[in-house]
Order: sequence, then C-alpha cells, then structure tokens
Amino acid sequence: MQPFIFHPILKEVIWGGTDIRPFKGLSPDDAKIGESWELSHVDNNLSVVTNDLLAGQSIRDLINHYGVNLSGEKAILDYGDRFPLLIKFIDARDDLSIQVHPDNKMAWKHHQSPGKTEMWYVIKAAPGAALYSGFNRHINKSEFTRRVADGTLTDVLQRFDVAAGDVFFLPAGRVHGIGAGCFIAEIQQTSDITYRIYDYGRTDANGNPRELHIDQAEKAIDFNVYPDGRTVYTPARNEAVRLVTCPYFVTNLLELDEPVRREHAARDSFVILICTEGNAVLYDDKGYTLAIRQGQTVLYAARTQWIHIHPQPQCRMLEVYYNT
Repeated sequence: MQPFIFHPILKEVIWGGTDIRPFKGLSPDDAKIGESWELSHVDNNLSVVTNDLLAGQSIRDLINHYGVNLSGEKAILDYGDRFPLLIKFIDARDDLSIQVHPDNKMAWKHHQSPGKTEMWYVIKAAPGAALYSGFNRHINKSEFTRRVADGTLTDVLQRFDVAAGDVFFLPAGRVHGIGAGCFIAEIQQTSDITYRIYDYGRTDANGNPRELHIDQAEKAIDFNVYPDGRTVYTPARNEAVRLVTCPYFVTNLLELDEPVRREHAARDSFVILICTEGNAVLYDDKGYTLAIRQGQTVLYAARTQWIHIHPQPQCRMLEVYYNT
C-alpha cells in the first residue's frame, strides 16, 4: 500500500496568523489561518488523499477499504472504522482561549465521541511567547468559579515561556491555553470537543461574546497540581528520541543529517511522519519512493515493514504511531 499525503484543511479563526501557508509551501495571503488539519477523521472534516493512484479518496474510504491493513488491529478494535488520531499545525497570532477537554468517559456520555488527550511540539516561537498548562497551586471549584467570573483564572495557571523544540503533554482534563506567538504541531485523539473557559473578552464576527462552557469544563477539569507541564528530553542526532508515550499514541523526534532506517515490522500500527523542518526522500519495503518537505504529513499503513529516511541534506520529523 502506498504512503498517503492529504490535502490540508485550513481553518480561518479570530486568533490565527499568516505563517501556516508559507510554512507549508503554499502561496501566502492575509487570511487568519490558525490551524491546518493535516490528517483528520473528524466528521465534516475528513482528510482527502492528494497523491498518486488514490487521490480523491477520504480517510474514511481508506479505512473502509483497507481496515486493519491500514490502521492496525488494536486501533480498529479501539476505534472501529474511525482513524484514531488528529494531526494539526497551529499558528497563534493572538492568545487562544483557556480551555479543557473531556476524557473518554465524559465525551462518550455527552457527545458520543472519544475524549481528547493531546501533545504540543513547539516548531517556532516569537520572543516572549508563552503558554499555559495546568494549575500553579491547588484551587477548589468555588475559587475556580470566582476566578472565571472576575477574569483572573490565568493567575493560578502554570505559565511557560517557550522556544522551538519544547514539548508539552496534555492529558484530558488539564486546563491549558496556547499564547500569542506560538507555532506548534499538535497530536491528539480524534475529537473536536473543547470546553472554552475564558476568552479574554473577545467577540465573534457579529460582535457577540464567544460561547463559554463553564459547567461542562468544571466537570471535566483535573484540579490536581503537577510539578511541571513541560516534557524533558535529551536531543540526539540520527536516532529516535522518545517525546511522549500515552495510551493513545507514541511520538518520537527524528533530527537527521544522515540516512536512517526505521523498523516497523513489529508494530501493529500505522506510522505518521510530520516534517517540521527541511526535506527528505522516503523509501519503504513496498518499493515506494516519496519526497517530503517541511509542512507535509505522511501516513504509512500498518503493514509497512520499514521506512528509510534520506535527509536532503537535513530534516526534522515527528514520528507517531498508535500505542499497542
């Protein structure tokens, strides 16, 4: 089975910037593109293949046709005919809302959807860029309600100044927010459920306050305090560096300036490569050759035995697969 590249689904939003299009090699314009959904099986936002013989097929078409051969047996067992991960690039020209996502139990009960555990990899950051992840001290629900009402919730959130290469893991239930000047890759469960808690008093295109979801958020929030929301790792050239392992995905960082062969025969999972810098040529055991550049995301089927990555002359990629 061939590797797949998909048409990006570009999202114009109030807080978006103008960096996603040039990052992906698309013609720049003035639209406020806040997100590029690179690989999505969210209803009404199905990714469509752009390359080779299956161009025009959606991710739903691929799973219906190939099943376990594409996703892997455990992903099919857990998610059925829905691809389990959603991959995005996010460009925050302005602060995103402070928000939280429900876990699987709450999401299935109220939305008939998986929950949303996710991670961020910071591709670049403007001077002074920061984000929020978790609480900086213990608060109870009554203090939470008061601080939401008086606009001081960010005073009790952990704020992190960020730089390229920073990683944050965000299990469902953790309050968070991306700050202005952050450009990140986001890997998450296939879910579009967000409970918006605080939105800096912004209004929509019609001048109305943007909807908040305080009651739902309060039920979803993990009020525990954790020592550091940032993931610590040691960079290394030409080998896979583990960033995140959770029940829904594993993510490795590949910083390459020489060819590397990645063995996947023992995995019961698809493999996703997200190119965040540079260029490479990819070869696999099925005989396919694919050139990939910064801003592209490639999906390899679960039956792929190995992928040989040849940087041109160097590249940085995130390698993602289902946790089996």
